[in-house]
Amino acid sequence: MFTGLIADLGRVQEIDRDEQGAIVSIATSLAGELSEGDSIAVNGVCLTATAVGGGGFRAQAMIETLERSSLAELAPGDPVNLELALHAQDRLGGHVVQGHVDGTARVRAVREEGFSRVLELELDSGLARYLVEKGSVALDGVSLTVSALGDEHFEVSLIPETLTRTNLGSLQPGSTVNVEVDVLAKHVERLLGARV
Repeated sequence: MFTGLIADLGRVQEIDRDEQGAIVSIATSLAGELSEGDSIAVNGVCLTATAVGGGGFRAQAMIETLERSSLAELAPGDPVNLELALHAQDRLGGHVVQGHVDGTARVRAVREEGFSRVLELELDSGLARYLVEKGSVALDGVSLTVSALGDEHFEVSLIPETLTRTNLGSLQPGSTVNVEVDVLAKHVERLLGARV
């Protein structure tokens, strides 16, 4: 489990793809805190470190992960948001983020609003039902608040700290981000659906 508070902006060193999936190598200052077998969120996708050393780690992304997330689009040199798994004694500063990406969204527009930057994103209508204005959403693993909501789009407002510490500051219209909706909303829907 994660909180959506990014610990490091890592960089893709190498990515090897074949019909089995992909192996991604990432440089990060967090390598000293990782061991083989540890979970780490990469752009919001929970992966397992299969090798650690040399200032980075390697992880495998299976076909399901590549089809559901934007990890298939990664290239060497790309910045990636990284977060280590939550310790039980840590503060839950963001919201409950599992690293189980539900899909992707495409940036439709970017605008400046005071010191913040607002992203307007197109969202698959199948996921839109899980969003509420002022509710939580994770984009590329970053815990954010939905600041506006339409039928098939939503907005988030990014403070300068988020723009500096994550890869969200480089997003432009047309960019794709991983989306994880609030897991509590999915559970409530499932439980209520079973009762109807």
